[in-house]
Amino acid sequence: MAFSSLSTPSSSPPSSSFTLPTKPSPGAGSLSFSRASAGRFRMAAVRAQAEAVDTSISPRVSALRPSKTMAITDMASALRQAGVPVIGLAAGEPDFDTPAVIAEAGINAIRDGSTRYTPNAGTMELRKAICNKLQEENGLTYSPDQVLVSNGAKQCITQAVLAVCSPGDEVLIPAPFWVSYPEMARLAGATPVILPTSISDNFLLKPESLASVITEKSRLLILCSPSNPTGSVYPKELLEEIAAIVKKYPRLLVLSDEIYEHIIYHPAKHTSFAALPGMYDRTLTVNGFSKAFAMTGWRLGYLAAPKHFVSACGKIQSQYTSGASSISQKAGLAALNLGYAGGEAVSTMVKAFQERRDYLVRSFRELPGVKISEPQGAFYLFLDFSSYYGSEVEGFGTIKDSETLCMFLLEKAQVALVPGDAFGDDKGIRISYAAALSTLQSAMEKIKDAMALLKAPAAVQ
Repeated sequence: MAFSSLSTPSSSPPSSSFTLPTKPSPGAGSLSFSRASAGRFRMAAVRAQAEAVDTSISPRVSALRPSKTMAITDMASALRQAGVPVIGLAAGEPDFDTPAVIAEAGINAIRDGSTRYTPNAGTMELRKAICNKLQEENGLTYSPDQVLVSNGAKQCITQAVLAVCSPGDEVLIPAPFWVSYPEMARLAGATPVILPTSISDNFLLKPESLASVITEKSRLLILCSPSNPTGSVYPKELLEEIAAIVKKYPRLLVLSDEIYEHIIYHPAKHTSFAALPGMYDRTLTVNGFSKAFAMTGWRLGYLAAPKHFVSACGKIQSQYTSGASSISQKAGLAALNLGYAGGEAVSTMVKAFQERRDYLVRSFRELPGVKISEPQGAFYLFLDFSSYYGSEVEGFGTIKDSETLCMFLLEKAQVALVPGDAFGDDKGIRISYAAALSTLQSAMEKIKDAMALLKAPAAVQ
């Protein structure tokens, strides 16, 4: 079962043909026949051309790769529907229900008739609440016209990249990265420039690595902290070093993806990049409700940035989707009213995530040859399994890379994970622990049994 088989094969346009009549209709004169026949021939040619539809796709879209995270999640769902008891640890979706107060606000919005279009940028009450949140929790001062509410943080990021990048620009992306960043850059006609990081550095970007790749084409640096897929959290001191480099290049902007901001484990602390000296005017901050508030299906996120950037993103949104769901916005307002950092509702979920993280870290440390960078936030483990590459498995074949390892674990352990090559680092695989502890324990047992089938791994360097 190959992940590549999930992609839709291209097909050639259908061929069409027609046969020209060879003699005139009975009784027709030679002149009238030639005119009538010529007309019929032209009509037949037009019909044939219409039947041979041009099925070509925009080169920018053709260059995009589908999300492997979504593909594997869909595969796991299909296998479960077919009766295969697959444990899905691929998707980054909390297993918790949306907190009752938030859900009730959405229900009340429907009952109260809040079911019509909102302003394109979002309701004023929600944007004011977002401004209050950013001031109190992040030390950032924005006015409502500097905030754009969208259908999820993913839409915010896409629109931000489209708004500031032009063909030929470069988007700087530390790896491992969220699978969509490079594709968003390509959609804008920009070139993703990947900056590898090391597990020995907890997958944090080194300032000197950033400085070495900046050119006159560099337009946008994307930072994600806490990180998907590694769970790494950038300390303030490191962000200040990065900011000092960014400051030297007037064209270079920073997109700070802070969607996992509240899912963070002591002693790690979150720092908003825009709050650093000199970074406010060149930072586009993206956040949302999906992860911390267990609101993935509500599709609600927001962008905060200088007004001209927000206005440009709003222009795209006005022609793209218009405003976010009125019902979701009422629910989002209730979420922000839960208190600082989401209050007790979010704190309870974060404690559960930390317990799951601790269990998985302990368990994987029992597997020889696995390298671990203990995550400080989010709900992912990005584990280096490269010492197992080259192992032979009877009845399966060779473990060549992260994809074949994940295929092996799906087949032998019936656990769905995401190969690291999707995140720009083929040494690792990503495990989402946004699942119940009992589910993770069952998955861990299956993974250990499957890994025992492999030959002894190579010595870890």
